[in-house]
Amino acid sequence: MKKTFFTAVFALLFGLLLSLAPLAAQAQCSMCKSQVEAARQERDDYDVAGLNKGIIYIMTVPYILMGAVGYFWYRRTHPKKATA
Repeated sequence: MKKTFFTAVFALLFGLLLSLAPLAAQAQCSMCKSQVEAARQERDDYDVAGLNKGIIYIMTVPYILMGAVGYFWYRRTHPKKATA
């Protein structure tokens, strides 16, 4: 009974968290959009390639860190088999 209750509460909180995620993502996108629009008003030949590269750089760092943690966790929990 308790396990079912905690699972239901966890699922409810997780669903609530996921439903709020688009709000944060939309806010970030509007901030980037406003920066690009402001820069384009100052100069007509503004190149957004630097902004796109920055977004990709920021996006890849967490994946590299998660991959490194996962690799070291796997190596620690699955020791090498001794060869005879």
